[in-house]
Amino acid sequence: MEKIKCLIIGAGPAGYTAAIYAARAEMKPVMYVGPQPGGQLMITNDVENFPGYPDGIMGPQMMEDIKKQAERFGTDVRYGTASDIDVSERPFKVTIDGTTEVLAETVIIATGASAKWLGIESEQRLNGMGVSACAVCDGFFFRGQEVAIVGAGDTACEEAHYLSKLCKKVHMLVRREEFRASKIMQHRVENTPNIQIHYSTEVDEVLGKDGVDGVRLKNNKTGVKSEIKVTGLFIAIGHEPNTKFLQGKVDLDEQGYILTVPGTTTTNVPGLFASGDAQDKIYRQAVTAAGSGCMAALEAERFLASVEHEVHA
Repeated sequence: MEKIKCLIIGAGPAGYTAAIYAARAEMKPVMYVGPQPGGQLMITNDVENFPGYPDGIMGPQMMEDIKKQAERFGTDVRYGTASDIDVSERPFKVTIDGTTEVLAETVIIATGASAKWLGIESEQRLNGMGVSACAVCDGFFFRGQEVAIVGAGDTACEEAHYLSKLCKKVHMLVRREEFRASKIMQHRVENTPNIQIHYSTEVDEVLGKDGVDGVRLKNNKTGVKSEIKVTGLFIAIGHEPNTKFLQGKVDLDEQGYILTVPGTTTTNVPGLFASGDAQDKIYRQAVTAAGSGCMAALEAERFLASVEHEVHA
């Protein structure tokens, strides 16, 4: 069975950055990229908030650039999805696609998280063309415009408030008759003049051909449909970390995010590290994911050095 010094699972900014650092440290990293190489940036058009790109860059192009950088230093990039992991002893036994097994002395989890969507055709068709799951990432493109945001939790309130500083008007669409958010966040949006809250309201369809022209709404109590003219629709109904294969193997929180020692990427399993959106439910930015990927590689390198020192001691 193949034995790998540093196995990286996932290929977003966290995974690729970990690979760059691990390869430069001569850890000979092997990376399995999973079903969506590049992560959520593969469905992002203009990225203007990542350092080093003064004119902005398309998300897929940015990920291709980082992939080439990782390969330049010797990262072995492979296609496949981790389906199981045995952490009962080191080296860890990792199963890829339910068939291939490899042994890994250290593992860096960088599987990311997937945004939850409404599940309507027009939402997916206009994804990246006015429909977004990240106000902090894309709100800048809607300066002075009228937009809508779907959600009722703290994140939705926070993003609605963020958009209110950029946009002329923000329509907040709340499916129930009340918020799920904390009272302080609820009061913040209620007291923001250019946020209009629509209770008992859901999206029936996103309108537009080559971009968002508006949203058709449906009142859950009356069934009455109406339309609002907006140029952007933000979905803020949560994210789901891609960590199902780790359940029962690594400590996760109630939402499935990997728990790490504060200020580190260290998990409860020695030799297994977590970076990026799989363990970060607060920031969820490409640059913070990349930073944690760097941390994971450095910590994996130190872990291997300490283990080798114990062997020779």
